[in-house]
Amino acid sequence: MHILVVDDKESVRACISEFLIALDCTVSTAVNGLDGFEKAQQMPFHLYIIDHLMPLMNGVTLSKNLKQTPFCAQTPILFMTTQGKVSVENLPEFNLFDGIINKPLNKTEFISEVKCLINNVSSKFHLQK
Repeated sequence: MHILVVDDKESVRACISEFLIALDCTVSTAVNGLDGFEKAQQMPFHLYIIDHLMPLMNGVTLSKNLKQTPFCAQTPILFMTTQGKVSVENLPEFNLFDGIINKPLNKTEFISEVKCLINNVSSKFHLQK
């Protein structure tokens, strides 16, 4: 699985990358939404992990742009927020996200959510073969 992690904090990108590499995933990172959107258009990913609040392009805008791009539209999004899940669930863009997780990250919860999304991607992939 190739996963794109988009977060403006280097320490968060490093921590998430470590978790994902331990799950045998390949990880690419982006420093903000604009950087993430550019990278998403350059190669396919199986999952996007996107922070909510970032400079240049926030996570909601990035998610909208990805879902409007045919090449990226079917890739699931795990959305991370410091604002609480309830605030994200009240956003009109809530339906863009396949999962929502609170920051700071709980490692067990994060890995469980990622495994669930990866299993869904794997199931779709095998069904399409």
